Amino acid sequence: MSPPYPFSAVVGMADLSSALLLNAVSPAIGGVLVRGEKGTAKSTMVRALAALLPELDVVVGCRFGCDPAGPDPQCPDGPHDPAGPVARRRAALVELPVGATEDRLVGALDLQRALTEGVKAYEPGLLAAAHRGVLYVDEVNLLPDHLVDLLLDAAAMGRAYVERDGVSVRHAARFLLVGTMNPEEGELRPQLLDRFGLAVDVTAPRDPGQRADVVRRRLAYDADPDGFTRDWASSEAALSSRIQQARVRLSTVELPEAELRRIASVCAAFEVDGMRADIVVARTATALAAWHGRPAVTEAEVREAVRMALPHRRRRDPFDAPGLPEDALDDAMRTAAQPPDDDPDDDPDPGSGSPGNGDGSPDGGGAPPEASAGDGGPRGGGAESRASAADPPYRARLLAVPDTRPGGQAPHGRRSAAYTRAGRVVGARRPEEWLVSLHLAATLRAAAPHQASRGRTGRLELRAEDLRASVHKGREANFVLFVVDASGSMAARQRMRAVKGAVLSLLRDAYQRRDKVGLVTFRGEGAEVTLPPTGSHEIGAARLRELRTGGRTPLAAGLTTAARVVAAQRRRDPHRRALLILVTDGRATAGADPVAAAAALTGVAAVVVDCESGPVRLGLAARLAAALRAEYLRLDQLSADGLRAVATRRAA
Repeated sequence: MSPPYPFSAVVGMADLSSALLLNAVSPAIGGVLVRGEKGTAKSTMVRALAALLPELDVVVGCRFGCDPAGPDPQCPDGPHDPAGPVARRRAALVELPVGATEDRLVGALDLQRALTEGVKAYEPGLLAAAHRGVLYVDEVNLLPDHLVDLLLDAAAMGRAYVERDGVSVRHAARFLLVGTMNPEEGELRPQLLDRFGLAVDVTAPRDPGQRADVVRRRLAYDADPDGFTRDWASSEAALSSRIQQARVRLSTVELPEAELRRIASVCAAFEVDGMRADIVVARTATALAAWHGRPAVTEAEVREAVRMALPHRRRRDPFDAPGLPEDALDDAMRTAAQPPDDDPDDDPDPGSGSPGNGDGSPDGGGAPPEASAGDGGPRGGGAESRASAADPPYRARLLAVPDTRPGGQAPHGRRSAAYTRAGRVVGARRPEEWLVSLHLAATLRAAAPHQASRGRTGRLELRAEDLRASVHKGREANFVLFVVDASGSMAARQRMRAVKGAVLSLLRDAYQRRDKVGLVTFRGEGAEVTLPPTGSHEIGAARLRELRTGGRTPLAAGLTTAARVVAAQRRRDPHRRALLILVTDGRATAGADPVAAAAALTGVAAVVVDCESGPVRLGLAARLAAALRAEYLRLDQLSADGLRAVATRRAA
């Protein structure tokens, strides 16, 4: 098996390397969420970090990896003899696959012992295996929400609680949590985003020299992994030693009152919810000071900590560019630097707050960078300022997608979670009448403890009361397709800006419920799929802002293209409900009859947004809405604040 790619050999990625190393120094920070496009070394760096961590002493025979110097008093394998045998091993790297189940994550009944010995014993899960190591979740945004909740609860408390299958266990689960995701494949809920300590965005380098270095080093590693690793062994050893020294130094680092007030002031300035952000910034700044060998936290560490701890927590429009605007951060830091009159004594060391002149590691890419006002500038203010200036603010309207399938019902304004015969298995229950789907593992677990009392001598003895049925849970996901008139008639009256704002309002609602979104525009001689179905609000917003306008109005072509997109999406995912939102004034100046084209969309829930303006209105959009059997709204209704949901459920 080839050794992992060396951490210090990774080119660039300063923010990611800093976030990972700081969590290695202080796992209490709460882990790292890594957001980035494909092929940016996210997984490579996580695996490299695990190999970099210092070796651990563990109690021999303990399945939970207890530290002999301080074993967990509640360890299911304990109590441990202080003079017992001790083993030394590498920190574990545990990978949680997207398809993992709850029992695999937290553990479950030990089926083998239950069958052979007739006892209820606990078999540890991945949380136990990751204790004192690294738990890595690739594509964390695709993991079921209930598993993410369990994962983040354990990471926050440092302990896992298991109450299932007649087993009640609690055990230590302190690990460095790293989740990676590609935003193009969908977002995490804001509640889950907040639970990650730090978040960084990574992109491939744009500098040709750096890209050449990446390729050169990768080719050298692939040709001779062992030799390449030996070449970087001294840098890796120095980095590992520095992690260990920073861990020892961490408890002695002082957080001055002035810097604590600065942290509170900056977090308040960015209007983050709750107090978790303040705590994470404080822990991160303390870890940075320990990493730099400083006795106390300075302004430089606070600024660097804010850059990594606040971007995913601050109150922002879902369509803003990720990151913190540098000008806003500068303003917040300047405001926070003004000490209160009653606290003049706890100013930071005058010489220690200057960014960029600390004692960084000589081994290059592996060391966290010194705090710098220039770091991360492109991630922030420019795009956000342009967006806010270009588009008017609209409050998100809550769209309940009309269910055109027979019998479809769900709570108003929400995507419901339906218990059906399809979907993922979320648990087991006693069958009510007919057993449609047998949950084999749950059935065996129910029967196993009773084998001795039933006098089993050979095969497993099953009885009717042992049978368990699978519980399936599927989500009533939506596909929202915007069909937008981008012709010159609308642009000439400067309505396209308002249309973009209204569509963004609707797109924001789709983002909040994690639905898929698509965009069809029609102009000139035809229509095009401007945005293929996606779960990424960032991509959707970018495409809407780049919307081209001009030409005639081929309305029928837009409807025909929309019907094709909806049909393709239904073939791909029959359980996903479609909602068509047509934004037009209804005037077709090119192509076929739009009313005839609307027949291809029969059975698709629709909303028609009428952009017609002026004293004389022809009402063509209203006629088209009647042909589509769609909800009809005028644009001024759509952009009004505080309106109720525009679409109600109806049966086909």
